[in-house]
Formats: sequence, structure tokens, C-alpha cells
Amino acid sequence: MNTFPYILLSVIIVVAGQIFVKKGLNSLGNLDFSAGVITPYIQILLSPMVILGLSIYIMGVFFWLYVLSKVELSFAYPFLGLTFVFVALASHIFLGESISVIRWVGVFTICLGVGLISIS
Repeated sequence: MNTFPYILLSVIIVVAGQIFVKKGLNSLGNLDFSAGVITPYIQILLSPMVILGLSIYIMGVFFWLYVLSKVELSFAYPFLGLTFVFVALASHIFLGESISVIRWVGVFTICLGVGLISIS
């Protein structure tokens, strides 16, 4: 059975979850942790975007569990490196983040490593 589509789906869903979490955190502005962590974390956990992001992230975990039931962990786990690749792309596209050349070199290196593992 070809598990690559499920691996890729899991990675993409996890990345989407991260983007929504970050958008939710950005919408809260500058959180003040100086007086303690309880109040800021309550604000975070009540943010609709954060809740949505975490829910999406959990959906990705279910696909990941399916993948792990079908292939060896030592094969599947390195594909999680693709989250770095897709987060860089999604952060640039959806959050307007600037990605430096050295980060793109790192992204390319990760792609190369994942490609080598995929043919093993």
C-alpha cells in the first residue's frame, strides 16, 4: 500500500493547523506573561483561531496514526521534515513572513534528505 499520500496529507493538515494557531496568536496582540502564565494561556485557549488550528492539527495526528500503523517509524518519521518546508512556504504566503536565503537553503537541504529517505 502506498502510504505517501497519507503522509503528505498529515503533513499538510499539521501545517494548516500551525498557520491558524499563529494567526490566532497574532490576533491577540502582545500577550503579557510577566504577571504569570495563567491569564495569557486562558486568552490563547479561548481564541477561536487557536481552537480551530489545534482542532485541525489533531486531525493531522489521526492521519499520522494511520501511517504509523502501515509503515516503519524509521521510514515515516523523516517525512515530518516536510513540515519545515511547507511551514516556510505557508508562512510566506499566508502570514507575509519574509524567508531569508539561508532558510531557503535549509528548506532545500531538508527536501534533499527526505528525497533520499523516500527512495530507501
